[in-house]
Amino acid sequence: MSFIDRIETTISAKINKLLNHIEDPRETLDYSYEKQLELLQQTKKGVVEVTTSKKRLQLQKAKLTQDIDKYDSQAKAAVEQNREDLAREALERKQGATQQITALDTQISDLEVQETKLIAAEKKLSTQVEIFRSKKESIKAEYTAAQAQVKVSESITGISKEMSDVGNAIDRAQNKTEEMKARASAIDDLVEAGTLEDLTGEKKDDIDRELAKISKQNTVDAELARLKADMGKT
Repeated sequence: MSFIDRIETTISAKINKLLNHIEDPRETLDYSYEKQLELLQQTKKGVVEVTTSKKRLQLQKAKLTQDIDKYDSQAKAAVEQNREDLAREALERKQGATQQITALDTQISDLEVQETKLIAAEKKLSTQVEIFRSKKESIKAEYTAAQAQVKVSESITGISKEMSDVGNAIDRAQNKTEEMKARASAIDDLVEAGTLEDLTGEKKDDIDRELAKISKQNTVDAELARLKADMGKT
């Protein structure tokens, strides 16, 4: 064997050793498990964020409900003092708060739907990750035992490294296939877990805004008349 041939053989041996180390199926399984854990943590974070947003809107709704009660009291007091202007202003504020509550109810309902889906996805993904972890450890133990047995057999029978590589390649292919299947399943679960909401709203033109203003004014006038009638005011 020439000097060049010896160099090529040495380089090939080192490259093969490096590739075998990089492609260690046990490391591949651990890496896949870490990625699934990251995905699970992202899903849990999503649940927390949606729940937090829902709670914040619920607090806003509670505050507006208190404001409505206050505006009612102010309107009654103003009517008693024959201050129709103040009563009208209080009722207008009440009308605005009522409209805000209606909008908040819709947003809260949407968040509750997303929250339910994310919680279900988190539970399902958590179960799958735990199953994968158990299977991963089992495969790693089997691989380590098989690797040790191969080494013993090679030292006894003199089987070449090239023959054992065939079995290792099969193991790597099988483990990588299982990794891909687990990843695909996790991604499918997240896709089914929730949908993006269209937060863009239809813009109203000048006529729509004017009609809405008239409708709001009519509502306030009607409620003022009812309130004055109930209190015996003309």
